Amino acid sequence: MKGFWHDAAEFFPILMNGVALTVIVTIGSLLLSTVLGLIWAMMRVSGIRALSMLSASLINVIRGIPIIVLLFYLYFVMPDLGVTLSALQAAILGLGIAYSAYQAENFRAGIEAIDKGQIEAAQSIGMGWWLTMRRVVLPQAVRIVLPPYGNVMIMMLKDSSQASTITVAELALQGKLIASSTFKNTSVFTLVALMYLTMSIPLILLVRHFEKRAGKK
Repeated sequence: MKGFWHDAAEFFPILMNGVALTVIVTIGSLLLSTVLGLIWAMMRVSGIRALSMLSASLINVIRGIPIIVLLFYLYFVMPDLGVTLSALQAAILGLGIAYSAYQAENFRAGIEAIDKGQIEAAQSIGMGWWLTMRRVVLPQAVRIVLPPYGNVMIMMLKDSSQASTITVAELALQGKLIASSTFKNTSVFTLVALMYLTMSIPLILLVRHFEKRAGKK
């Protein structure tokens, strides 16, 4: 145990560089997936058949492609098509697109959970579709989707480790590099696991808080 703490003190500063990139990838992809997911969801519930079918098709395609394949495509294939992305850009874009499908389903479920009577009442006083969404539906839907949104945040934090496959030196890759050069696999990966757990626990508690609040309503 004494050896572990000695190794932890030695490797911790290096791994913190990986933590910084992990946070950047997670936040960037979370923001992108939120925006795209909301767009896909709004298309699904728009009542316009062409938009609804297009959104459903996009969601199915995105969900059917493994994240690692999407990352490889963005980083290794796109340059052949004339679009070159840095590893960090490809990681954020890939994870953001991948998770936008799950965000879309969460948002759609939240929107469809709103009482149709409220929508009809808003339209009866002259509100258009977009105004009804913005002032009546979305504020209530946000409260409904907060617990699953929190779960997406946790999964995205853990899946940010897949960015290591396209050379983003986030926490998982930093750990792998240290382990391969020092052969202290137990110490390094135990520390990496603890650091992921430390980042995840606040999110887990936040999700639990949202679930309790939702259960009281």
